[in-house]
Amino acid sequence: MKPLLLLSIREDDDAADEEYAAFLRFGDLTEESLRRVRMEKGPLGTVEVDDYAGIVLGGGPFNASDPDDAKSVVQRRVERELADLLDVVVARDLPFLGACYGIGVLGTHQGATVDREFAEPISRVPVTLTEAGRADPVFASLPSTFDAFVGHKEAISALPPRAVVLASSPLCPVQAFRVGRHVYATQFHPELDVEGLCTRITTYRHHGYFEPSEHDALHAMARASVVVDPPTVVRRFVAVARERGAGQHEGRTP
Repeated sequence: MKPLLLLSIREDDDAADEEYAAFLRFGDLTEESLRRVRMEKGPLGTVEVDDYAGIVLGGGPFNASDPDDAKSVVQRRVERELADLLDVVVARDLPFLGACYGIGVLGTHQGATVDREFAEPISRVPVTLTEAGRADPVFASLPSTFDAFVGHKEAISALPPRAVVLASSPLCPVQAFRVGRHVYATQFHPELDVEGLCTRITTYRHHGYFEPSEHDALHAMARASVVVDPPTVVRRFVAVARERGAGQHEGRTP
């Protein structure tokens, strides 16, 4: 069975390793079945997409909507490489899941408006599925409304017609969308549990998501939260990616 590929952009080892461990755990994957590339460490090189059942792009401190002159050399390289990869992914409708930063990257690639209008502070928010979300093979197993962890400076304020909105929240109209049948992105973190959120609160306390003095209160918020449904997205994405790969192997049209 083909592995999946996790593309990471997190420079901090604790946050990067926690993210990887979360996708392994919630996807019921091993290190052999979920290979990781830390894009911030060096050029991505050629990705042989036929070698993978699906591709996952994790989150991080980059903002796709920042002006180019405000982006680091590493971020500009990463985004060029991701744009080239998405050219192939979208054209071939390959299974792809972008989380948080990934929604800005995929949205930008598809011509969406990505800006600061619908930012959300680090918090637990209710996410509601659209009619399309309730019928989607990845999202249909979720409750119609469920709690998820968020924390982002940018968001999508307008999608192109070819994109399908799957979920929204009170302050953010696009919490998830799909392009084609297999290309997904979420604004909320499907891989994030309480311990993971606490790791990121500590890691990014000086990155402008909140005032450093709020650190302890945010930890308390996280530990008082019951957020159990978002990992279903990870599990279902892995299953759909593998089902598509099996169908192609057997000569069926998925």
